[in-house]
Amino acid sequence: MISPVAASPADPLDGIAETLDRASSAAIAQMTAGLSPATVLQAFTDWGLHLAFSPGKQMQLGAKLARKYVRLFDYAIRSAGDSSADPAIEPLPQDRRFADPAWKEPPFNLLSQAFLLTQQWWYAATTGIGGVTKHHEEMIEFAARQMLDTLAPTNFLATNPVLQKRIIETGGRCIVDGLQHLFEDWQHIVRGLPPVGVEQFCVGETVAATKGKVVFRNRLIELIQYAPTTDKVRPEPILIVPAWIMKYYILDLSPENSLVRWLTDQGHTVFMISWHNPGSQDRDLDMEAYRTMGPMAALDAVSAITGASAIHGVGYCLGGTLLSIAAAAMARDGDERLASVTLFAAQTEFSEPGELGLFIDEGQLNLLENMMWSRGYLDSGQMGGAFQILNSNDLVWSRVLGTYLMGEREPMNALMAWNADGTRMPYAMHSQYLRRLFLDDDLAEGKYKVGGRAITLSALRKPLFVVGTERDHVAPWRSVHKIHLLTSADIRFVLTSGGHNAGIVSEPGHKGRRYRVLTREVDGPSLDPEEWQQHAEQKQGSWWIEWGEWLAAHSGEAGPPPPMGAPDKGYPALADAPGHYVLEH
Repeated sequence: MISPVAASPADPLDGIAETLDRASSAAIAQMTAGLSPATVLQAFTDWGLHLAFSPGKQMQLGAKLARKYVRLFDYAIRSAGDSSADPAIEPLPQDRRFADPAWKEPPFNLLSQAFLLTQQWWYAATTGIGGVTKHHEEMIEFAARQMLDTLAPTNFLATNPVLQKRIIETGGRCIVDGLQHLFEDWQHIVRGLPPVGVEQFCVGETVAATKGKVVFRNRLIELIQYAPTTDKVRPEPILIVPAWIMKYYILDLSPENSLVRWLTDQGHTVFMISWHNPGSQDRDLDMEAYRTMGPMAALDAVSAITGASAIHGVGYCLGGTLLSIAAAAMARDGDERLASVTLFAAQTEFSEPGELGLFIDEGQLNLLENMMWSRGYLDSGQMGGAFQILNSNDLVWSRVLGTYLMGEREPMNALMAWNADGTRMPYAMHSQYLRRLFLDDDLAEGKYKVGGRAITLSALRKPLFVVGTERDHVAPWRSVHKIHLLTSADIRFVLTSGGHNAGIVSEPGHKGRRYRVLTREVDGPSLDPEEWQQHAEQKQGSWWIEWGEWLAAHSGEAGPPPPMGAPDKGYPALADAPGHYVLEH
């Protein structure tokens, strides 16, 4: 029997209805900066109703509030005659807002203590309520934290003793300077200009300045081959796959902190993918297009130019996820060209993606997809805003306080200039990436398909060097660490100080750098993150040295460097590095 639904002809209004729905969602997304009102309402309703029907939790919160008032009152009495009295509560280790000694003087000590106690109470009020889904609980806790960060006493003249002191010292000049900075930044935003100071860092001159040639170009990538700086090089070249959510030259910043330059100085032949910055015409580029026109096309070029039978693959962030997919497909198909795989802050398992996951659920993705559908890509400003919110203390409010109230503009540096050089994400790719990887976790569950057939990371048997960073808000290190559960290959895992970007740009000699390292042998047991921390060896300095030694141990004896490009094989030198794609805006 044929279903009456299946037999029904297509509704002539289907196309019009879809267009209207997409246009409506896109308009809502523009008004809400891409945040789904439905998702937010669901989260608050879930939390509010379950809290309303939890008299035990309400009683507990009331008791907690009373105890916190008692602690604050006790501290007020103790500190009245002794500013060095033990506080009622200490800030979290990463919270540096109240570090200045001025916050220990009355009445500001009471303001800071009251704020920290309130912050602690709201955490209790938004977590541990029976019946609330984990995703909604995380959203509500995050929203409460953002609200409190906005209202922190550090953000207001009347409640910030450090700001008051600064005004007195400068005779009010800091406020004038701050207003000038605000006006300058507003002008740059209105005119679509990069931030003040970026002009000091010119791509190809002061950043991305390592010598090399573009030896291959297709619709999606330019492949840069860097000139050797040693008489002899290792026989296995290095192919770096950066994320297309960022310009590649974070790995080739100024000469003193260029990973590319450091690798060539260690006797390696280095190739780098430089991604095309997509526009509306590239809306249909999907994950498979990025794989085939990205690392797979680059591997073909590197193999032809160098004649190498084995290549070290390196992937950063989203580029590392793509390299993992490519490597798993290669292992499935018997392609043995990879000598090793190195992953920098790259996730392969997405069940716990950290606070970035707050922006990823069915309702949120529907809104985001419709916003991208209307213009064919996701704008860099949308992504940058989300990342700033994840670390609002350091990236938003500290800037407002320092630049616009204190009148002290932080000097532009190469990393900040790179961060302002945004890129876009094509509609098809980003939609697939968020759904298949973040939402459905297909790669970790063995459901991700390449060429119509599923791949699995368990097929990876090449040595792996994996780097996580302690303060990563984009790829939390515990999520990165889960690769231990997905493959039985030899894994050397490094946990380095710093965040998603600064932790990777960690050149030798960088002050204050440290890391932990532990190797899991082939088919060895997997430790959970806490056990791993207990067993890992702690070292001072740059993890680059550790990686360099590991690469040397997995490479052959050095010999003459390969030619720059191979015109006879279809890979002529097309342009000097950094090429054209990196200059696209």
